[in-house]
Amino acid sequence: MTATATKSLTLPVLGMTCASCQHHVEQALRSTAGVESAHVDLMGNRAQVDYDPALTTPGLLVEAIRAAGYDSVLPRSGIDAGPLAEVQTSAPERKALATIIAGAIAMLLAMPLGSEMGAVDHALMSVLPWLYALPPGLLRWFLLAMTAILMIWAGRGIYLSAVQGLRHGTTNMNTLVSLGTGVAFAYSAYATIWPAPGRQVYFDAVLLILGFLLLGKSLEGRAKRRALAALNALSHLRPVTARRIVDGVQAIVPLDEIQPGDSVLVLPGERFPVDAVILEGRTSVDESMLTGESTPLAREPGGRVLAGSLNYDGAVICKAESLGEATVLAQITRMVAQAQGSRAPMERLADRASSIFVPVVLGLAVATFSVWLFAAHSLAQALANTVAVLVIACPCAMGLAVPAALTVAVGRGAQLGILFKGGEALERLANLDVVVLDKTGTLTVGRPVLAAIHPLTNYAEIDLLRLAAAAEEQSNHPLAHAVVDAAHARNLTWHPAEDVQNLPGRGMTAKVEGHDCLLGNEALFPEFSIELRKVAVPPESGVTRLWMALDNVPVGYFDARDALQPDAARAVADLLASGLRVLMLTGDTAAAAAPIAVQAGIEEVEAGLDPAAKLARIRALQQTGLRVAMVGDGINDAAALAKADAGIAMGSGADLAQEAGDVLLLRAQPSSIPAALGLARQTLRVMRQNLVWAVGYNLLGIPLAAGALYPAFHILLSPWVAAAAMALSSVSVLANSLRLRRWQS
Repeated sequence: MTATATKSLTLPVLGMTCASCQHHVEQALRSTAGVESAHVDLMGNRAQVDYDPALTTPGLLVEAIRAAGYDSVLPRSGIDAGPLAEVQTSAPERKALATIIAGAIAMLLAMPLGSEMGAVDHALMSVLPWLYALPPGLLRWFLLAMTAILMIWAGRGIYLSAVQGLRHGTTNMNTLVSLGTGVAFAYSAYATIWPAPGRQVYFDAVLLILGFLLLGKSLEGRAKRRALAALNALSHLRPVTARRIVDGVQAIVPLDEIQPGDSVLVLPGERFPVDAVILEGRTSVDESMLTGESTPLAREPGGRVLAGSLNYDGAVICKAESLGEATVLAQITRMVAQAQGSRAPMERLADRASSIFVPVVLGLAVATFSVWLFAAHSLAQALANTVAVLVIACPCAMGLAVPAALTVAVGRGAQLGILFKGGEALERLANLDVVVLDKTGTLTVGRPVLAAIHPLTNYAEIDLLRLAAAAEEQSNHPLAHAVVDAAHARNLTWHPAEDVQNLPGRGMTAKVEGHDCLLGNEALFPEFSIELRKVAVPPESGVTRLWMALDNVPVGYFDARDALQPDAARAVADLLASGLRVLMLTGDTAAAAAPIAVQAGIEEVEAGLDPAAKLARIRALQQTGLRVAMVGDGINDAAALAKADAGIAMGSGADLAQEAGDVLLLRAQPSSIPAALGLARQTLRVMRQNLVWAVGYNLLGIPLAAGALYPAFHILLSPWVAAAAMALSSVSVLANSLRLRRWQS
């Protein structure tokens, strides 16, 4: 019997307001039979579920979410749930404004109902004498009716959410607000129906609490949409139609009808609908939304273009290659969405606190009521302080502290061509001691140019180049590109090689024109019992040598030269200035590595290392207690990237799915390395600031609302002031996180 493959599904989750909601939905999904893992993204309002289709179905997962007291629907076929800050309706600003205005009116109308006349009452009486002439009973009944109507109109969603939660045995922020406003309204209604001296009404507090809560939700919704703006922008880059050309006839068709190999016309000002290769025409392309590269890139026949990039100034015909979810744009969007929905280690503390937050606050509210009723012998004062405790508590701030910063940082990174693969990767990147750099393709351009061909036997240079190109065209190594490019430049042709085997970090073997061909560095040949001849001329400084043998006989070698990337020296200087130790580990020779290291400003260099030796060096550094980042091309350095505390892959968008690192630098420029580290460090600072604010706010706000300062300073917190503070706490955390959108390296 074959095991059923696990499937992954992203579902929208509606109705979540705080980390408690997030926890309840996760528990409901994880307890469903067949679910292997479930993660709920509070910022994006979605759930990522891995499940066994033999044991459960998407419909049952939706039912599990609904059974927990929230809502969900099955996404349409072929469409991901995506970031739901756009899907969800924004908070009702009009309801918030109307309720706050009504609360202010209620506060004014309640002034004559106070038990004692104060200075404010005397001043108000001189301005509005008619107000104090109205019958108190009429005022109370008017306030009761107005508050009841607005509670139903504006607060209906809050109360329904609290009731649904209680029906399913869960509590959340709406539970606290509903309980606080419900108690205040019930007592005020009692004081209205059966008035008596000392019985105050709190209709103004009820309305202002609801108004500030709705206002906070509105501001929070706007901030969430701004936090997810980068992902939403990526989602909207791909056109929905394309200009397909068949037998010279142009037709605009839905993008889903385009097939690999189709010819597609893209006009100036349009975005490329698919990953493609240009067949006719020349243009310049803006890939800034994909790679962060702001400079337009020239493209001509044979050049590759990416879906979502902008065609600037030339009409081009291109051949479609990758479509739909296989395009670089789709891969980037998927990686950003997964990273934004991931959970950072720092979030675990907030998760644990949030899971018990509401029950603890309910216990503190009961204690507050009991103490005040016993100490002050005032039911009205005990209720007022209890309501203040209930509404000032804010689990939202703690729940949003880390994911808000993570979401904005991942989006900002994507705009800069830096793809973080999750919150854990970002945290590791922010706490490093050593940065280890590969040479070729990291510090250098990565496109060596063949400088010379040196025959060792009677083979002509052109024959050696032809045979080497036949083997190297099936390799992706930079030296292989140098050989093949040189052969193409001389218009050479060859028969395809057979039995090609790549030997990472050393070279390759192949069958070429009936010969056993061996190409690689000097360390490879002893493995095949081949002794290389001593050459009279050692390699020049900065030159990499590629040796070649046919039928176990050395026949020649190729010299190639690579150039330092223009921004490499500045990037290394920035890393050193930030307190990091910088090393270069390369498989190239010491002669080739030394001048590059000098130009880049790197003092610690180790050359001639194969992938296993690089891995061993990473382990050795870690065993001394150092936290190490490895920066490489993601192929030969895959093992070292995976072993390092933070793997940073320099790569092109075409190879996204194959990268082994925690971070992918789409621009493949050294300057992106300190930029990634700087953004990670700033994000970690913002996360800590958010947590300090959220925890500190509740630690100070709840005792203040309970009346802790009353014995010494006679200071009490009005319920509506507590509600305003509660709304401010979540908005403050989000506003602080949004500062990362403006971060510059």
